[in-house]
Amino acid sequence: MTTSPFFIKPTPLQVVMLKVAAALIPGIATYTYFFGVGVLVQIGLATVAALATEAFCLRLRNYPIKPFVTDGSAIVTAWLMALSFPPLAPWWMITLAAIMSIALAKHMYGGLGQNTFNPAMVGFAIMIVSFPAQMSHWAAPLGLAPQSLDAAAQLQWIFTGHLPAGLNFDAVASATPLDTVKTQLMQHTNMLTILHEKLFGGIGGIGTEWITAAYLLGGLYLLQQKLIPWIVPVTFLAVLGGMAGIFWLVDPQHYTSPLFHWFSGAAMLGAFFIVTDPVTSPTTPLGRMIFAGLIGLLTYLIRVFGGYPDGVAFAVLILNLAAPFIDQYTQPSVFGHKNRKKAGAKA
Repeated sequence: MTTSPFFIKPTPLQVVMLKVAAALIPGIATYTYFFGVGVLVQIGLATVAALATEAFCLRLRNYPIKPFVTDGSAIVTAWLMALSFPPLAPWWMITLAAIMSIALAKHMYGGLGQNTFNPAMVGFAIMIVSFPAQMSHWAAPLGLAPQSLDAAAQLQWIFTGHLPAGLNFDAVASATPLDTVKTQLMQHTNMLTILHEKLFGGIGGIGTEWITAAYLLGGLYLLQQKLIPWIVPVTFLAVLGGMAGIFWLVDPQHYTSPLFHWFSGAAMLGAFFIVTDPVTSPTTPLGRMIFAGLIGLLTYLIRVFGGYPDGVAFAVLILNLAAPFIDQYTQPSVFGHKNRKKAGAKA
């Protein structure tokens, strides 16, 4: 028989990172199935660059290298960033993004646990702002393009920017579902016509709806393991879906349904793997709700009214900046005091 007090042994960081990486595997496998080996190449390049940059920064700061390089945090950052990139992005882009995410967004703020912004989203945001054309070069999902690229052709394109004779990148390229909807609406095409294009499936883009479903599966695993607070992904998806539902009910000819917003773009990846980052988000339950809800709101506004097809990365970075203020004004009252401010003044 055990008696109080009870102590909960904290889970080692390496174990947490390993479980997060494991939760990403269904999404990675599905992504690779629909878009090819380029997905794995992006992940590999990002991982190598992130680990090398981590070791270099630790050496500059006179920190021991092995404990930090092997904790898994740099690998998870690299994977999340790579999964946000086009599978056929040039090798130097993902490499540069990984270097900046670790060096600028992580170590310049003091290293793991002290960074203000989500490192993976910093690397992605810098690249999409600096190289919008290259970041919009997406290949069509499996079976939708008149031509297809085998593994050798994808590797050749990523590392040289050229394709074998007889292949044309325009013949295998495709806009993302979110980008297609935004572009077609600007050309005054109604939503019913847009969603009948071959790019779209039942509730999202062909391929992308299965990829996001795989991220959802991984996210449920993280919830089952109690590695993330359930209130964050639920609030984010509820606000994103609620905003989509309001506009869709008012004018279904010009706005897409909540299911489309949930199962297109980075919604599920963001909900379970990015918005839940404990370092760059508030710590109070109410603060987490406000944080996740505002990210969901901004994501929808950027998607529909902004200049980018998806808004998860920018919404996360903006709210990362606001996280300390949200934390400050959502602190619960001290035990024995009804008013938090009065309790603090007496102390």
